[in-house]
Amino acid sequence: MAALLIPWRNRGMRTRLGCLSHKSDSCNDFTAILPDKPNRALKRLSTEEATRWADSFDILLSHKYGVAAFRAFLKTEFSEENLEFWLACEEFKKTRSATKLASKAHRIFEEFIDVQAPREVNIDFQTREVTRRNVQEPSPSCFDEAQGKVHSLMEKDSYPRFLRSKIYTDLLTQTQRRLS
Repeated sequence: MAALLIPWRNRGMRTRLGCLSHKSDSCNDFTAILPDKPNRALKRLSTEEATRWADSFDILLSHKYGVAAFRAFLKTEFSEENLEFWLACEEFKKTRSATKLASKAHRIFEEFIDVQAPREVNIDFQTREVTRRNVQEPSPSCFDEAQGKVHSLMEKDSYPRFLRSKIYTDLLTQTQRRLS
């Protein structure tokens, strides 16, 4: 079993090491992962919308370009697994089929929660164990405690740094230039 996990872990490590040589925190990196074509997306994004992201973390998460910008920032810090887990949980809650719910719950657990998971999020032992038990009988709320801890961690730690980041300040500058 351990032999099966090592190649997957090595693949993840190669990806992370490959990112080291491309680390940047400029707005250009943000535009590369926008949901729409970068130039069109920046034209659609108003300064008012981007400025509102600083009002609250939940406002940022409710805006597709906010999520894209935050993801780009987290990639520069090698901590995008937190956002990816939070988004996976949001998508998981929309699942209606019991069969799909079970398979998605196990996939999310194995990818983000389990010890030594490829994209393990930083949660305490107790939350990990509660989530492990919840996944045995999955429901749309089985990740709520872990998702809440990760949300809180991002809100208190990553979000304030994002607001001070070059990605966010460059984005604001670019949206303001369009108005001039």
